Amino acid sequence: MNANQVDLVGVVGAGTMGNGIAHVFALAGIDVILVDAVPEALERARSSIEKNLGRQLAKSRIDAAEARAALERVQTETDVEALARASLVVEAVPESRDLKLEIFGRLDELCESSAVLASNTSSISITELAGAVSRPGRFIGMHFMNPVPVMQLVEVIRGLETDDATTELTLALCERVGKTPVEVNDFAGFVSNRILMPMINEAVFCLLEGVAEPQAIDTVMKLGMNHPMGPLSLADLIGLDTCLFIMQVLHRDLGDDKYRPCPLLAKYVAAGRLGRKSGRGFFEYADA
Repeated sequence: MNANQVDLVGVVGAGTMGNGIAHVFALAGIDVILVDAVPEALERARSSIEKNLGRQLAKSRIDAAEARAALERVQTETDVEALARASLVVEAVPESRDLKLEIFGRLDELCESSAVLASNTSSISITELAGAVSRPGRFIGMHFMNPVPVMQLVEVIRGLETDDATTELTLALCERVGKTPVEVNDFAGFVSNRILMPMINEAVFCLLEGVAEPQAIDTVMKLGMNHPMGPLSLADLIGLDTCLFIMQVLHRDLGDDKYRPCPLLAKYVAAGRLGRKSGRGFFEYADA
């Protein structure tokens, strides 16, 4: 099988990342089955895909026929059994090892032996997740960036047993859907979050220690370092719970105290201040 022969992709998890991944595959002309156990999540996902296609249409990046066809290619289901015929399945559920291992164990039973199983995890070992399946050579990491329809990068992560054919197929498929794949090896946080999360964590330490207020910290990084978004605003966009989880993975798996999560980050998560999705993080969001 090559990338041009992939005609049906499954996506497990209809949250922000999952619906974005479904969006880009559907827009590239590939049929998608989007699975989530919660029907309301599927309704929200379909609405988000329609809204994001509308934004692309308004900016003349696609035409009305392309937007309509892409939306029609997305089928929603509540059971992973619907993915038995998929050529590729991308898991995009929350960062929980146990949940991901459970899903991949089920997919391993359901999917064809030729199917590629991929995880959109932002930090968990691909080698470890591949341990849940009987064919680890067909297992790989596809770490899309948020927001998926806009961001160009996909980190393609090889596990210890990932074979060359699976890697080549995945790289070519990323290019087919208009993304730029970068191949990396399987280390905690990969490249993106190993660099990004300690920067965010240090910005939170600056806030904890009274170096500056949140807006000042973000302004320094935007105007002084030419970042499009300040680290605290970016943390709010990603989700403070996700940032904390990734820092915990880095700290545990790399064993270096420079990855110790800032206590203020943990405190905000404990208080339910998770960022945009909860309406309040380092900043407040009236439209949450």
